[in-house]
Amino acid sequence: MKCIIIEDQPPAQRILKKYIEDIDSLQLMDTFTQATKAMDFLNSNQVDLIFLDIHLPKISGIEFLKILPYRPSVILTTAFSEYALESYELNVVDYLLKPFSFQRFVQAVSKVPEKGKRQGGAAPIKSYQKEVFIKSGYEYIKLTINQIRYIKSDAAYTEIFVEGKKHISSEPLRFWVDLLDHNQFVRIHKSYIVNTSKIAKVSGNRVYMTNDDIVPIGRAYKDQFTERFLK
Repeated sequence: MKCIIIEDQPPAQRILKKYIEDIDSLQLMDTFTQATKAMDFLNSNQVDLIFLDIHLPKISGIEFLKILPYRPSVILTTAFSEYALESYELNVVDYLLKPFSFQRFVQAVSKVPEKGKRQGGAAPIKSYQKEVFIKSGYEYIKLTINQIRYIKSDAAYTEIFVEGKKHISSEPLRFWVDLLDHNQFVRIHKSYIVNTSKIAKVSGNRVYMTNDDIVPIGRAYKDQFTERFLK
């Protein structure tokens, strides 16, 4: 996908450029500090995706979206959360709140529709990632999604339980809810997501995993879990 960056802060530009370089499917065409300069570029060049800051000189990112005649996919980047509702009303792909991780960046990019399916016609079927990288110290560890047994929320981080191991992720549980296939991974408690293919049995308010771990079922989640998976 051909993309451009509209961002007036050099540190944010550098992060976006590095993240884009690390994704083979993205091709950075140019970087702009002002929306007006980007508009001139878009008048004679077609791109698939714009990484757009909200706070820009002269014209804000929101104002830019409202006057943009040709609308490629847009991922907003900002340090301010109060614009989230207005941005989604403008039909952006995602809303990245600075500072954001590489994993969160990848998640946003994965939501961009395929070429030819951005306007009109049936909505594209969402495809879920088969692998995911989580940051551990100064390293990124690759996990195979299907090997995840369950995920536990613990304060500001999550614990990822896979085959015989536990990994710590700095992402909140909400990140995993959005990332994982809802037909396979289900939230059964305010602090737990389980891989239904790794469930051995369900008894009362407990889920017994195939490795003998026991995960509680929260009262608020029991009816929905029962309706979907225990018929």
